[in-house]
Amino acid sequence: MSAEQKASTLVQGTLHMLILKTLALEPMHGYGVGVRLEQISKGVFKVNAGSLFPALRRLERDGFIAGEWHVTENNRRAKYYALTAQGRATLKRETKDWEQQSAAIARIMSASLGEL
Repeated sequence: MSAEQKASTLVQGTLHMLILKTLALEPMHGYGVGVRLEQISKGVFKVNAGSLFPALRRLERDGFIAGEWHVTENNRRAKYYALTAQGRATLKRETKDWEQQSAAIARIMSASLGEL
């Protein structure tokens, strides 16, 4: 399995949480969310449009983000997304769950026979 395949597998399970976190930093358009995720992850996560935009639509439909059309710096129309109060609460809960799960996984992965 290539590094890109590994990254995409992880992202699918956590994509909504990563989008919410990115939008918690600042409102931005969909393409910007993908670019920011790649930047912050130092290239580990490359989210393709076929995953990103359906995820944005689901998050908007579920009330976690709100979108408004604006003109970009390149004079094009783009939908800019911002986190809603419901989205902030969801992000907080998902972050706590993620931290618990990743700590448990780390314990399992570092366990030795003598610890059991």
